[in-house]
Amino acid sequence: MEIGIFAKTFETIGAKPTLAAAAQAGYSTVQFNMACLGLPSMPDGIEPGMAAEVATASSATRVGIAAVSGTYNMIHPDRAVRARGLARLDVLAAACADLGTRLITLCTGTRDPDDQWRGHPGNAEPEAWRDLVAEMKAAIAIAERHDIALGIEPEMANVVSSARQARRLLDEMASPCLKIVLDPANLFETAEEGERRDLIEEAVSLLAPDIAMAHAKDRAANGDFATAGSGVIDFAHFIRCLRRAGFDGPLITHGLAAGEARSVAMFLSGLLAGAHNS
Repeated sequence: MEIGIFAKTFETIGAKPTLAAAAQAGYSTVQFNMACLGLPSMPDGIEPGMAAEVATASSATRVGIAAVSGTYNMIHPDRAVRARGLARLDVLAAACADLGTRLITLCTGTRDPDDQWRGHPGNAEPEAWRDLVAEMKAAIAIAERHDIALGIEPEMANVVSSARQARRLLDEMASPCLKIVLDPANLFETAEEGERRDLIEEAVSLLAPDIAMAHAKDRAANGDFATAGSGVIDFAHFIRCLRRAGFDGPLITHGLAAGEARSVAMFLSGLLAGAHNS
């Protein structure tokens, strides 16, 4: 299992400075974001030379590109917004070979028109699920054309709000291009220790064959997001669950300040070493 970080954590512009900062902080891989090149996260166009700079920087710094962020609101109430997001996904997918990755992370979306990470009562309506299925089929067609994979993440504020719903979508799509990004902090807001452990174990059990990446952010006791290692999540337990399930992919931290990056790398590396030796 590799320790990685959101590249956008570092306040740098340019592929090599960003990846060098990640390496200096103790990370061997990143989840890249086109914002690190001074572009929108989902640009309308990407110059081939600019994308290739990322792979070149990856080789020079020995920091891998585990994935690139391709999040847009897949069930936005305005179909035109969805269409623009899908077109930009195609642009990003076409650049993946030059970027040096085969995984794009997605947001399954919300009916909230202004914030793709904010919940909405309409997310639970059957029509929202139908819209997601239609959008995901189109996204999978793009992934197949470019020989990449798409990673969805169960998020409480999104239409795929739980591990069970993620399993349902995987089964309905039945595509090897659709994968899972699993973040334990997105499985609950507040919960007792036993419930937290049960939710994590259930999620890993349900999704294990399809997990392409794990995330590491934390929850404070009041439900707020927190830096990994500073909250209530038992990351040693999470890592043991992943290992028992056969997962050996990247564990990517986010939701932290650049100044915390080194200490979080040490925290997660220590847990991985302990899990390996136990």
